[in-house]
Amino acid sequence: MTSLLAEANTLLPRLQELRRNLHAHPEVGLDLPQTQATVLAALEGLDLEVSTGVGTTSVVAVLRGTHPDRPAYAPAVLLRGDMDALPVEEMTEEPFKSTNGNMHACGHDLHTAGLVGAALLLHAHREDLAGDVVFMFQPGEEGHNGASVMINEGVLEVAGPRAIAAFGAHVHMGPKGLVSTKPGTLQAGSNVLHITLHGRGGHGSQPQSAVDPVPALAELVTALQNMVSRRISTFDPIALSVTQLKAGEAVNVIPASASLGATVRTLSQETLDIVRVQSKQLARGIAEAHGCTAEVDFQVQYPVTVNDAAETEWTVDQVRSLLGEDRLEVSPHPIMPSEDFSFVLQEVPGTYMMLGAKRTDVPEELQGDNHSPFVVFDDSVLGDQAALLAHLALERLRKEL
Repeated sequence: MTSLLAEANTLLPRLQELRRNLHAHPEVGLDLPQTQATVLAALEGLDLEVSTGVGTTSVVAVLRGTHPDRPAYAPAVLLRGDMDALPVEEMTEEPFKSTNGNMHACGHDLHTAGLVGAALLLHAHREDLAGDVVFMFQPGEEGHNGASVMINEGVLEVAGPRAIAAFGAHVHMGPKGLVSTKPGTLQAGSNVLHITLHGRGGHGSQPQSAVDPVPALAELVTALQNMVSRRISTFDPIALSVTQLKAGEAVNVIPASASLGATVRTLSQETLDIVRVQSKQLARGIAEAHGCTAEVDFQVQYPVTVNDAAETEWTVDQVRSLLGEDRLEVSPHPIMPSEDFSFVLQEVPGTYMMLGAKRTDVPEELQGDNHSPFVVFDDSVLGDQAALLAHLALERLRKEL
């Protein structure tokens, strides 16, 4: 498969141009009309069955393999790339930086361009495909659950039979070109916690005549952190970060209510159940101690991302054969970011991977991590990304012969 890598590197300038165009014009959420149009243009001229979404501006493309031994009821493999950006003001010095107030701060522009690259490679090798490939260009990964929208619209069955395997890759600030993954739990589930404490407002000079929810809220922030370290097993950890605090508008007014928002990342159903119950108990107990009442909203957003054990062991071998042992890392433990590809992996066995895209030509102090307004990615990894996805699809279908 060295030729596949060579072909991918020939495509690299085209893929970098596509990625930088996407980067300069990021769109957020489920409605990405310009991004959709750019992807459709990039796929134009290929022999693909292309459809677009109803509930979101997704793009689904099916490539029919023409291998002479293709079975009548041919299997399909799904490859996924997410397309949406974040509502982050870009602070980099990239010549193609975004100026519209949004930013591809999580690398989805690379995911989209890499998937286009895989489509171009596989189209050139369709006579080697012993089945079909579904290219899933997905909006709304960043908190909008675009994967579920596309699943409900039939992306897993769009080729006919349900896909037998699914693969995806996410860039991060790891060493350039290093692929990391693991069988089983790879990434945390994502949950959102909102708590509002209701008291009784009053004049800031007369706290004795009011029921002040602000001290109660401050106590609750600390209590939530203590809950993580004292009530949750260190061998099944969670990450709970309070990221929003809201209270009154006027400095001389005790507000009638105060609220917080937090992101909660869990690695198992057991810890999810514990933190959901314990956070409500804490909020209500602290509120009562201060004469307030508590309104608690705990929302389960994305489930834990779980790689199928057998598919992932096979994937690891394929990464070794394509890229070499030094380009592979079998992760010793899960990571706490979440991913809505988890919904696909609940339905279809498959593997999600992390691909290092750290820049070496930018000083460390000028780089951020994923979701930072300062994050910069090395898009020279696009050739490897495209080749890896194409290789997995080719070999997984060959395995079915």
